[in-house]
Amino acid sequence: MKKLLGLLMMLFLFTIVGAGCSKEPTPEDQFAAYIKLWNEQKFDKMYDYLTDGSKEVITKEDFINRYQKIYEDLQIKDLKIDFKKPAEEEKLDKDQKSVTYDFSASMNSIAGEIKFTHTAKMKKEEREKKNNWYVDWNTTYIFPQLKDGDKIAISNSKPKRGQILDRSGNSLAMNGNVYEVGVVPGMMEGQEGPVIQQLSSLLKMTPDQINKALNASWVKPDLFVPLKKVSMDDQERIAQLIALEPVQTKKVEARIYPYKEAAAHLIGYVGSITAEELEKVKDKGYTSNDIIGKRGLEEVYDEHLKGKSGVKITIKKPDGSTEILAEKPVEDGQDLKLTIDIDKQASLYGQLVGEPGAGAVIDPVSGETLALVSSPSFDPNQATLGFSSSEWKQLQDDPLKPMTARFNKAYAPGSVFKPLTASIGLKNNTITTEQTMDIKGLQWQKGASWGGYYVTRVHEANPVNLEKAMVFSDNIYFARTALEIGKDPFTAGLKEFGFEEDSDYPFPLEKSTIGKLENEISLADSGYGQGQIQMSIVHLLQTYTPFVNGGNMVKPSLILDTEKSEKQVVSPEIAATVSSQLRKVVGDAEGTAHSAEMADYPLAGKTGTAEIKEKQGVKGTENGWFIAYNTNSPALMAAIMIENVQDRGGSQVPVKKVKNFFMEAK
Repeated sequence: MKKLLGLLMMLFLFTIVGAGCSKEPTPEDQFAAYIKLWNEQKFDKMYDYLTDGSKEVITKEDFINRYQKIYEDLQIKDLKIDFKKPAEEEKLDKDQKSVTYDFSASMNSIAGEIKFTHTAKMKKEEREKKNNWYVDWNTTYIFPQLKDGDKIAISNSKPKRGQILDRSGNSLAMNGNVYEVGVVPGMMEGQEGPVIQQLSSLLKMTPDQINKALNASWVKPDLFVPLKKVSMDDQERIAQLIALEPVQTKKVEARIYPYKEAAAHLIGYVGSITAEELEKVKDKGYTSNDIIGKRGLEEVYDEHLKGKSGVKITIKKPDGSTEILAEKPVEDGQDLKLTIDIDKQASLYGQLVGEPGAGAVIDPVSGETLALVSSPSFDPNQATLGFSSSEWKQLQDDPLKPMTARFNKAYAPGSVFKPLTASIGLKNNTITTEQTMDIKGLQWQKGASWGGYYVTRVHEANPVNLEKAMVFSDNIYFARTALEIGKDPFTAGLKEFGFEEDSDYPFPLEKSTIGKLENEISLADSGYGQGQIQMSIVHLLQTYTPFVNGGNMVKPSLILDTEKSEKQVVSPEIAATVSSQLRKVVGDAEGTAHSAEMADYPLAGKTGTAEIKEKQGVKGTENGWFIAYNTNSPALMAAIMIENVQDRGGSQVPVKKVKNFFMEAK
C-alpha cells in the first residue's frame, strides 16, 4: 500500500512539473525582458529577441553598430525606455500570431531631450520545436521618424563670443575680420618653387609647411588652399602677397584686440583648443573644434564669453526632405564689462614700454581697478593668428619674458611696505608719533648673536621719529619697530591687511605672504619689506586704501558694478597720520620721492627698493617701487614696479614714471 501511494505521489509531481514546463512564455514578459536589455544598452543580447524576418533585414553586427554609433554620435545619456505590462495577463487566442504594445522613450542628447512613444509588434515564432514571442523590429524602434534608408545628420551653429569691454564700452576684445591667405594650386603650375619661396618669407612659414598644406588629400588644382591668417592692419604685407598671381585672400571672422600690447596680459587671447585642454573641459560642452581662451581674462572667463553652440539633429530622407529630431538653439556668449579705463591703461603702459615691470591703478575710494599693465608685452592679435616657430622661439628665449604677466605675481616690496609696519605699531601702541629712537650710524644690529649681520640705512639721522623714518625711508627704524611689535602681533596685524589670504580678485593673484619669521633677523628685515615678505602690486594698492578712507581697506574690483567691499583695519586717526607722512615723502625737500612733487597736484606716496640677493655682502639685483595718490582728490592711486634698477637710480626710475602718469591724467 505504501509503495502504491509513493508511486501515485511521484506521478502527480511529474504531472505538475510537466504542466509548468509546457507553459509558453508570454509576449509581455518577452518584451519586458527586451526593454530591460535596451535600458542597459546590451544591444548584442537585444538582437536575440528579434524575429527571423527582422534578422533578414539587419545582421547582428550591423544592429549593434547602428545603435552604438547613433548613441555615441548623438551623445545619448540618461536613456529610459518604459513599458508598463498590462495589469492582467492578456488572454490570447490559441492561433494568435502577433500582439502590439505601446512603450515610451526619453533620453538626453547633444541637442537636448528626445522623447517619443511608439508601438512595438511581437510575433510568435517556433524555434527548435518551441514557440516563443519575438520583436518585429525595424528602424523606427530607434526613433519613430527614422525609416529604412533615412540618415541622421548633426549640424552645429557657432555662438558669437562675448566682447570684453572697458568701463566706457570700448572693446578690448571683439569679433572682427582678418584676411585668410591661400593659393589655388593650379595657378602655380610651372612656378611652384619661386612662389613657395616668396610665400615662405611673407607668411613666415617653412616651405615644408606650405607643401604639406598643398599636398593634403582633399586638395584639387582649382580649389583654394588656406595657408595663414593675416591681420587687416598688415596692409604692406597683404599688398605683397596679392601681387603673387596664385595668391588669393578672403575675409574670415577672428578675435581682434584693438589695444594690442597695452592690454595683452590682462585680456589674453584665444586659440584652437588642444587635446590636453579638451581633456580638462570635455565635460563642460567643449569639442575638438572649439576656440578657447589661452591667457588672461579670455581664459579666466572663457565659459562666460564662449556661449553655447546650437545643435540640430535631423533625419534626412532619400527624397532630400528633412525632419528635425531635436534642436538646441545657439546661445551667444556674454559680454564682460571691466572697471578698466583704457585711456589710463594705455598711458600707464606707455610709461613701462622697454622696461621689465608692472603697473596698476585703482580708484582707492570705490576700489575699481582702472589699469593693469605688464611689460614687456606681446601682440595678442598675432598670438591668436599663430606665431611662427621662429617668432615663438624668440619670445620664449627673451630673458625679459614678454609672455609673463607680472602684475599678478608676488615680489618683495621693499620700503613701500613700511606704512604697514607703522600702522601696526601705532595700532598696538608700540610706537607713537612723538616717540624717537636713538640711532647712530648707517648700520645696526641688535646684539652679538646676530654675528656679522647688520640692518643698513641710506640717510643718517639721530634721533629718529616716525615722520623722519618715513621721509628718509629709514630701514633701521622700521626693523626695530617690527622687533618691538613682536612676531605674533606683527603677523596678526599683517593678516588684517590681507596677507596669507587667498584672493577672490577676478584675475588670479599670487597670495601675499609673510614667511616663517623664524628668528629676530627675519622679523627685523620684514619690518622694512624685505625678509620673506611677498606681495603683488594689486594687493599693495589695496593695503594703501585705508590711508584715504579713514582706516577702511577697500577690496579691489575688476568687473564693473561689483558691490563695494571694505573693512576697517586702522583708526581714522592712524590713517590720517600715515597719510600726512606719505605726503611729506613727496613734499619734503629731503623726501625720497620729492622729484614727484608737482605744483597744484599734491601727491602722497612711498618709494621702495627691494634687494634680490643670496646673502648680505653680495651685490644682487634691485626692483624699484613707487606708489602714490593725490591727497586733494584721491580718485587715482597708481603704483609701478620696475625690475633691475640697480646702478640707474633705484626707486627714482618708477618715481619718474608714476609722476608722468599723473601729469597725463590731470
